[in-house]
Order: sequence, then structure tokens, then C-alpha cells
Amino acid sequence: MEKNSTDWRPHVLMMSEITADGKLTLKKGASSKILMKYMAPETEVLLHSTRAELDAIMVGSNTIKIDNSFLTVRKVKGKNPLRVIPNSRADIPLDSNVLKPDAPTLIAVSEKAPKEKVAAIRERGASVEIAGREAVDLPVLMRLLRQKYGVRRMMVEGGPTLNWYMLRDRLVDEIRLIHLPFIVGGADTPSLVGGMHIEHEEEMIRLTLKRFYLCGSNLVTEYDVLYTGASNGIS
Repeated sequence: MEKNSTDWRPHVLMMSEITADGKLTLKKGASSKILMKYMAPETEVLLHSTRAELDAIMVGSNTIKIDNSFLTVRKVKGKNPLRVIPNSRADIPLDSNVLKPDAPTLIAVSEKAPKEKVAAIRERGASVEIAGREAVDLPVLMRLLRQKYGVRRMMVEGGPTLNWYMLRDRLVDEIRLIHLPFIVGGADTPSLVGGMHIEHEEEMIRLTLKRFYLCGSNLVTEYDVLYTGASNGIS
């Protein structure tokens, strides 16, 4: 899986369940766990076995606030990955499940994060790293994960905002989608990738399909991400 990795950051797999119309939830502000209930048992095992194979798993702080995810390995035997949460203002709820001691957690904050909030997170046992001035700088965080924490392979189970920034900064190498046979609709219902609208087809992020298969009753598709032009990453 690391054939396209660079030496300064982890190799990144973006993995998500989506409906037939590309939605992540029933409506804006709703938990993705509602739709995840409809994944086949075999697909749940695939998700957890993937977590167990990787060194870290990252989600955005808004996803934590809505879903209160554990991000641990439960359906298979295996080691829990490092949980990585970009949270610029260190305002993650202190009762979040990711701050429990069942797995290691790293909260990435900016220089603007209030010191008392950073201290409160550390009191819960999580590590805190500054990775940006006004907001978390994802390339800086990726370098930190690789060089300080030894993260070679990481999964992103993000919402549309984190997914957009990771793709915009050319930090995603692979995408694995679990397709749920539902149509949700809704103009403002979160989809796989949010962010700014593109103006020209040259701005589209291109993928190449490398594998597709049924996992239980769910179609799973796997893609490599193709970036054209000069890289935006740091070296």
C-alpha cells in the first residue's frame, strides 16, 4: 500500500461509507452512525480490520462533536491505532470518547488555542501538539506524525471539511468507499467532500479505479488519487 508514499508524511487512505447519491448522513448535523447501522456485518469487519492494520486514524473535531466516536478496533483482534484529531482551538468536549484511555490520542491545535484548554486535554491523558498558527496546518501535522510519532500509514474517516482539506493539500493517496443502497437527497446534506466550489474541470481531483468487490451486501470501491502539476506538500 505504500508504493506512492513520500518520505516526509504518512501514506493516507481515506475510507468512508456513502449513499448512492454520495451522502454521509441523513441531514446536516446528523450523526453518520445512523447510516452506518445499515452496513453489512462483513463490511463492519472490513472497517475495523483496516483500522487494525494502520498506525493512526484521523477525523475532524466536528465529527467528534456530532458522532462522539471511539475510533478503536472492536470487531476484530488487533491494536488500536493512534487517534488524531485536528482541533485548532482545543475546544473538543472533555467527555469525548476519544479522550478515554482505551487508545492513544493526539489532539493537534494551533498557536491560538487557549492554554487552559490545552492543559485540560492533557489532564485527560491525550497528547497535544501545536501544528499551525491560526489553524491546524495539515501538511505540518502530517510531517509531525511521520517524524515524531512514526506514523507510516494512516486512515482518514473524516467529514466533508477534513476530506476537502486533505485532498486540497494533496495528502490522500487512496480512497476506499463503502456504498450503501439508499438515496438521501438534500441540497445541504453533507457529502463525501465539501469545501470550495471549483470553477474549471482542470481543478477536478482525478481518481483511478483499481478494485471493486462485494463485501457482504455492500459494494466497495477502491481508488488511487491522481494529482497533476506540482505538489503543494512540504518537503
